[in-house]
Amino acid sequence: NNNNNNNNNNNNLQDNKSQDKDNINNTNITQEKKDKDGFLITGRAEEMEENLRMLREPDDDSDDDEALDSEGRPIPSSSNKKSSSLLTTVAFQIASERVETVKRRAIELDYPLMEEYDFRNDTTNPNLPMDLKPHTRIRRYQERSLAKMFGNGRARSGIIVLPCGAGKTLTGVTAAQTIKKSIVCLCTNAVSVLQWKYQFKLWTNIPDNRICCFTSDRKEPLHPDGCLLITTYTMISYGGKRSDKSQEVMDAIRGREWGLMLMDEVHVVPAKMFRRVVGSVKAHCRLGLTATLVREDDLISDLNFLIGPKLYEANWMDLTTQGYLANVQCVEVWCPMTGPFMKEYLSAANARLKQLLYVMNPSKLRAVQYLVNFHEARGDKIIVFSDLVYSLKLYADMLKKPLIYGETPEKERQAILGIFRSSNAIQTICISKVGDTSIDLPEANVVIQVSSHFGSRRQEAQRLGRILRPKSYTQTDGSNRSSFNAFFYTLVSTDTQEMFYSAKRQQYLIDQGYTFKVVTNLCEVADMEAKIQKFQYASPEDDRKLLRTLLTSDTEMEKDQRAEDTAIRKNNPDGADLADAKRMAGGTTMSQLSGGTGMRYREIGASNKRHPLFAKRMRR
Repeated sequence: NNNNNNNNNNNNLQDNKSQDKDNINNTNITQEKKDKDGFLITGRAEEMEENLRMLREPDDDSDDDEALDSEGRPIPSSSNKKSSSLLTTVAFQIASERVETVKRRAIELDYPLMEEYDFRNDTTNPNLPMDLKPHTRIRRYQERSLAKMFGNGRARSGIIVLPCGAGKTLTGVTAAQTIKKSIVCLCTNAVSVLQWKYQFKLWTNIPDNRICCFTSDRKEPLHPDGCLLITTYTMISYGGKRSDKSQEVMDAIRGREWGLMLMDEVHVVPAKMFRRVVGSVKAHCRLGLTATLVREDDLISDLNFLIGPKLYEANWMDLTTQGYLANVQCVEVWCPMTGPFMKEYLSAANARLKQLLYVMNPSKLRAVQYLVNFHEARGDKIIVFSDLVYSLKLYADMLKKPLIYGETPEKERQAILGIFRSSNAIQTICISKVGDTSIDLPEANVVIQVSSHFGSRRQEAQRLGRILRPKSYTQTDGSNRSSFNAFFYTLVSTDTQEMFYSAKRQQYLIDQGYTFKVVTNLCEVADMEAKIQKFQYASPEDDRKLLRTLLTSDTEMEKDQRAEDTAIRKNNPDGADLADAKRMAGGTTMSQLSGGTGMRYREIGASNKRHPLFAKRMRR
């Protein structure tokens, strides 16, 4: 009986102790819900505070890190502990529209914020069924870049810089399947949207019903659970009136919590229109991908608080030596201006006419035709780049080759690129600046650049990237250092402003390790070949005829360039209607005339002559 009584007493004591512990824990929980300032202290904040306390504890092995007062005397350890105990880690929320301001101010104070997403412990957002296929292989430098993003078991926001053709898309796909939450993928145009969809289906086993495309042509509804949304920056950032279907999809995008925002060609984000994208979509983690982290307006530093820091950047020449990129020979061809063209260039007052004169330099025309004939005979695939649409049409007509520019319909564009990729029926295509980014042409190995966007370093690197994809005969043992399998030609008219722009454009590529070989005698060979082969512009009379055409086509040139810029800037109907539109006979509906589609009127008189005081108003 005594033993039984003792056991009962012990049980009662244990029950009382457990109840006391529960009461103590409950009181601690109630006490720790809020601190003295009224902030909520969550379990994650307690974990961060514990980590800080461990960092502040003095090291037993070293006595050199003692805290000193203002007179240089050591402070006792008890006061150190007391001062550290005064610091408290708290967690609080920031309004979405003020996040950019807080990040920028933190960088100015030298306390940059680090965005991390604990996706493994996120039970609120549904998972996305997506895994890499067995045949998918990640390269070593891609592993390094992803290790910087997922180094501590969480997804860290930032930017990964990889050269064109080095597998940025596969890197983004791998990051998306690692997080396995709802993903919004932002691209620059509709062609890129289709390419990203193809790459996701190629490398992962994501179901088709979980992929949604949101473009001007396709407005697919979002899956109620986790889904992959692929769209363009313009579709998200557009601030005008939308169609009912487009507005419905946009409301669903804004009302959902996204795990990852994947941004292709992230260097466009600092633009005023695209900055809205970052604030309008609620994403836990942001990953930016680009090959050229440069801008001519010095806004590239804004990406530090819009997206995050640069996580990884690969060296171009190292990847070339390892065989992951084609070995490119960069050549600058000097084309002397002919006499009549130089005379008109020196006397021209219009900057656009000056640009057209050095772009349509007859020596440059003959050099282009010579290079195209030479490389087509070798079996190469050639891209001819020109920023001026008027000159692009003349080059395409001279070469009898297809051209792609801003107003080219999407079906025609895809048909030309498909034939170029799959057969030798088309070996040369002429492309305007719409082909600078997001066009995948792995078969191309020659670029001939006849005009460019002034001194843009980014454009030079992006155009070089069109031929950087590794060729099937590229050696991977480092022996390809002296053998070139791709060629990048920049044609420059001598003694013109184009030479200054060319030197500025090459700075980024020179910093990456590329060297430009200057060729001065190619035009002499091309002139001789033109007379033998009877090129279209082979005689001085042909040159004078071309000059007369250029001098009388100023209005047509401005019209073509304005239409090109509008098509590039607003590459979907929702935005294209905002461009200034003229009333065409029989082609305008009452809805458009009443402003229902977003059009606005411009006053255009019969005469183009304007007083200088009103010239600035007309340019607006």
